[in-house]
Amino acid sequence: MAISFDKALGIHQPALRIHEQRTNVIANNIANADTPGYKAMDIDFKAALSEAGVESRLAMARTNEAHLSVQPNATGETSGGLKYRMPYQPSMDGNTVEGHIEQAAFSDSSMRYQATLQFLGGRFASMKSILQGGR
Repeated sequence: MAISFDKALGIHQPALRIHEQRTNVIANNIANADTPGYKAMDIDFKAALSEAGVESRLAMARTNEAHLSVQPNATGETSGGLKYRMPYQPSMDGNTVEGHIEQAAFSDSSMRYQATLQFLGGRFASMKSILQGGR
């Protein structure tokens, strides 16, 4: 019987990749904090995960005519991927990087990356235990 790593690892493999990309985007924002006209960006994790082919198990269902429907934007795409961050207080030179926001986002992204690594480590430990016969 063949082992399917896609099924065994679940959502964690693409999640790890997206957390890494988000951390890189935020680090780029921090590096350009003093660049005039630089626009801070971020990755919409949920949209990026769905673009990576991971289907949500809790998809929205429109059960009443009064409910809002999810529609694609003007270009025909749903919202996702890399987006510009809306600043609370943009600087006079047009730079939208806010240091405290970026540091908090970097910290959050790093923590989620580490948590995903721990989940993957647990999955590999379980698979190793199964292959060794439960020892």
